[in-house]
This record gives sequence, C-alpha cells and structure tokens, in this order.
Amino acid sequence: MAFDKKLLEIVACPVCKGTLILNKDSNGNERLVCRFDRLAYPIEQNIPVLLETEALALSSEELEKIK
Repeated sequence: MAFDKKLLEIVACPVCKGTLILNKDSNGNERLVCRFDRLAYPIEQNIPVLLETEALALSSEELEKIK
C-alpha cells in the first residue's frame, strides 16, 4: 500500500506549517517535500515521519528537479 494522497490535504510542514509535496527520491522511496524550507521528510511503512531531526536538507539543484 502506498502513501494515501488524501493526507496531503491535511498534513503540513512542522517547521513552517506550509504545503508538502509528495515526491520520490533517486532510490524510488516516497517522501514529503517542503519547498520553502528545502526539507524532505521520509515516509516509512506508509507513515510520514514529520520530525525536523529526521528530515533531509535539499540542495537548490535537488529542489529544482521536484515538480
């Protein structure tokens, strides 16, 4: 089972409270991305890990590739 896209309507970035975008990393793993804070939150066992300490900082180049 994949991440339920309906949750995107109610989840928000824990840092800025902004919108998150569902994205896949280079390994095909789903993650939630905050474009404003340039952070990618992992999704483990279909559950988003919305902890700033678990987020991956994205470079400008990586952020440009995300739609």
